[in-house]
Amino acid sequence: MKSSAGLLAPFNTAHALQESAFVHFNSALHASFTTADFTRAVALLTAVAGEADAMNHHPDVRLGYGSIDFVLSSHDVGGVTARDLTLAARIDELAADQGAKVATLQPTRCDIAIDCTDADAIRPFWAAALDYEEKPGDDGIELVDPRGRDPKVWFQHMEIARTDRNRIHLDVYVPNDDAEDRVQTIVEAGGTLLTDEHAPDWWVLADVEGNEMCVCTASF
Repeated sequence: MKSSAGLLAPFNTAHALQESAFVHFNSALHASFTTADFTRAVALLTAVAGEADAMNHHPDVRLGYGSIDFVLSSHDVGGVTARDLTLAARIDELAADQGAKVATLQPTRCDIAIDCTDADAIRPFWAAALDYEEKPGDDGIELVDPRGRDPKVWFQHMEIARTDRNRIHLDVYVPNDDAEDRVQTIVEAGGTLLTDEHAPDWWVLADVEGNEMCVCTASF
C-alpha cells in the first residue's frame, strides 16, 4: 500500500495555486501553455527539464506546435505533495521568462459506466473489445487502457436490469470550481438536471432523448 504521508487535497493547495497556471485535479497538478512556435515550446521544456533533474522530480509532458502541457504528481504517494507545488511554482516562473501564455482550457477526465447485473460475466467482452486490462478500483474491478490514453470503464451493479434507458453513460470529471458552471452550461444547451442530491460529488443530467451523463468532481 502506498504511503499517504504528505498527500495534499485540493483545499490544501488552493492558496498556493491562486496565482498559478496550475489546477489541482484528478490527483495531480495540471497546466497548459501556448508559445509563439514549436521552438519556443521546446525551449520551455528544456528549461523545465533542467529544474526537474535538479529536483529529481519530473513532470509528465505533452508537447505540440506552440503548446506544452505539464502534469505533476508524486507517484510514490499517488497524488500531490509539496514537491509538486515547488516544481509548479518554478514552471510558472520559467514560462513567464520564455514568454509563454497560460491556456484557458481546464483539465477534464471522462469515464464510461456500464449498468449491469453481473459485471464478471460481461467484463471479459469489454476487455477484449477495447484491448484493456483489469485493475482494482474504487468501484470494483475496472478496465483501463494500458497505453494510458483512453477512458476507463467501470461497472455499476443493478439488482434488476434497467430497460427504460441506456445502460451506458459517461462520467465527466471537472475541477471542483468548474462543476456548477459546467452543469449550467449543459442545462442551457438543452439538458435536464435529473438530480443534484449527490452534489458536489456528482450531478446527473440527461439530453432531450433521455441519455444520461454525470458531471463529477474528485476529492484529490
